[in-house]
Amino acid sequence: MLLLVSWQVAMDGPLLGLDRSVHAAVGSSHRDHPSALLDHLGHLLSDLGSGAPAVPVLLAAGGLAAWWWRRSGAGCWWLPLPVAVLTAVLIPLLVVPAKAAFARPGPLGDPLAPGQWGWFPSGHTATATFSYGVAALLLARVAGARTARGLTAGAVVLALGVGAGLVWSDFHWVLDVVASWCLATLALWALDRWLPRPGG
Repeated sequence: MLLLVSWQVAMDGPLLGLDRSVHAAVGSSHRDHPSALLDHLGHLLSDLGSGAPAVPVLLAAGGLAAWWWRRSGAGCWWLPLPVAVLTAVLIPLLVVPAKAAFARPGPLGDPLAPGQWGWFPSGHTATATFSYGVAALLLARVAGARTARGLTAGAVVLALGVGAGLVWSDFHWVLDVVASWCLATLALWALDRWLPRPGG
């Protein structure tokens, strides 16, 4: 899916019609049913994908997970800390070169300024999905089944909410958001397979 979306964006393929349709529908909703509450909610959700809330949550979860892992007697109790730090470093290393390579203008149609990165993929979506996803994954390793499901559901809801907020607020095209979801999901899947379970 990630390769398909990236190829369509690079080639200005027919799938970009989805972007334009959703953008038109959002614009129509703004005009026909103006809502300051929804606009405020869209901006609030978008902000949850910025580094300020997401990365501290990730790092705090890494510290808390390490403490829980140590209490459970895990020999590699310290592992969540470097995983959290490396995740925080990896996000811009993955997203920024892709933005620069695709140099895609945003949904408002303004051309890119010199030195400005493009909109594809969405950095806020990637930051949210990576940060909250890895945080949930680290904590779920030592949580009970119900808590683990709650952590996973919370991370998914946050990632979806950030993406929806970005599209509603005209900060990103839908495919920008979808690409970041795909990229982060692949990384989370790989991490889940590699990361040991304390006591396992």
